[in-house]
Amino acid sequence: MDAAALDVAILSISADEDDHLALQRLIGHSRWMVDKARNLSEARALLSQKSEISVIVCDCDALPGAWIAILNDLLDMPAPPSLILTSRLADDRLWAEALNLGAWDVLAKPLDRSEALRSLRYACDHWQHHATVATEPFRVMSAVS
Repeated sequence: MDAAALDVAILSISADEDDHLALQRLIGHSRWMVDKARNLSEARALLSQKSEISVIVCDCDALPGAWIAILNDLLDMPAPPSLILTSRLADDRLWAEALNLGAWDVLAKPLDRSEALRSLRYACDHWQHHATVATEPFRVMSAVS
């Protein structure tokens, strides 16, 4: 299933309005929607209100440590959104730490259009797969003798 054809809800977490605008411009061609949070408490409020958020894009520069708090919050969700981090200092250390803790991807700012769209599509596909699995009933198969 092509994520670009679906209505996708993205949560952008950043204290910098330019980050929200850059993300909105990036996906402006699609039916994807962006909710904005300027801080951790706004992000948590939106996450508690909207179960259809499939991807979170979180800036590491303006809100240091917020992404780790968000990752911890996502542990309690049956189908948590995929988390993509952005940073002007996106280096191997951040990338390794983020992926080891459960983030989906780390993107350097300013965002490269093709790289960011690829990451968003795959993150959305990943979330949709897990959301489907989380809502399917558990079935026990019996062996035929």
